Amino acid sequence: MTDIKSMTLQEMTEAMQEMGESAFRGRQVFTWLHKGARSFEEMSNLSKALRQKLAEAYAITAPTVARKQVSAQDGTIKYLWELGDGNCIETVLMQYHHGNTVCISSQVGCRMGCAFCASTVGGKVRDLLPSELLDQVLFTQLDSGLPISNIVLMGIGEPMDNLDNVLRFLELVNHPDGLNIGMRHISLSTCGVLPGIRRLGDLGLQLTLSVSLHAPDSETRSKIMPVNRAYDVEDLFRECHRYFEKTGRRISFEYAMIDGVNDSDQQADLIAKKVKGMPAHVNLIPLNDVRESHFKPSRRIAAFQKRLESHGVTATVRRSLGGDIDASCGQLRRRAMEERKGECV
Repeated sequence: MTDIKSMTLQEMTEAMQEMGESAFRGRQVFTWLHKGARSFEEMSNLSKALRQKLAEAYAITAPTVARKQVSAQDGTIKYLWELGDGNCIETVLMQYHHGNTVCISSQVGCRMGCAFCASTVGGKVRDLLPSELLDQVLFTQLDSGLPISNIVLMGIGEPMDNLDNVLRFLELVNHPDGLNIGMRHISLSTCGVLPGIRRLGDLGLQLTLSVSLHAPDSETRSKIMPVNRAYDVEDLFRECHRYFEKTGRRISFEYAMIDGVNDSDQQADLIAKKVKGMPAHVNLIPLNDVRESHFKPSRRIAAFQKRLESHGVTATVRRSLGGDIDASCGQLRRRAMEERKGECV
């Protein structure tokens, strides 16, 4: 059956007309879905006959909570959602003074192979549908009771490796008859898939592009990020400059601080050299311990930040949230996979 929640309002309206219904029925169905309706029977302003026809032709995605962890320290909530096919994804809700941010996954698993990340353990299983991306925002808001104002696509998976579905999700979540979350409140992260960055730049969307840099030189980056062998960091920096020229939007560079690997003054100097000429924000991330990785958190974060700032580069240290739960990407899903207590994997 067709996944109705992945349809745009226009597609839904046209589908209603093809069924012999009035065009406004499409908007009614769209609104119900974006309020979290799990079945057509809940759509009380539709006739019983129409609800039956819809149920015979369309499927509604709706995840279930497989696990939920709430941090006693800061209220961060981490969800392990079970999808309709039994696979699991993670979503994290973080509370800030400026609003609530949800970090969503774009794939089940990841094939990018970054050496310090738990998300890639086990590889990629499949892409998420636009509806499954939307569901993470929608049902996190409904379950927590907290209004969501910001979205970051920084969970499990590489958004640029699922770009068609991600772009449709952005259209859906931005719609005024849906959750109506503005593009400037959305950040999309990539490990450096250049065709995706170029396509996004050409579209001119006013979201925030976050690039997982993690090393400014090709030798180091290739050791910890296999994607660098396909899209070299020198080409990545050139594409970032082009992106800024096309969109006028500042790029955020994510940088996990790894002890003795990417935390030298020389590497900070090289970052400053490569981003010169465009406004850039370097977000320094204290590394999470991943059991399968031998990398350790850097002891030079403050010094590295100071070095960047001496060159006029804006650099901040990411606030650690959810320290008492499985807060980093992939940890909760991985633990469920290991325990295999009949839960999704």
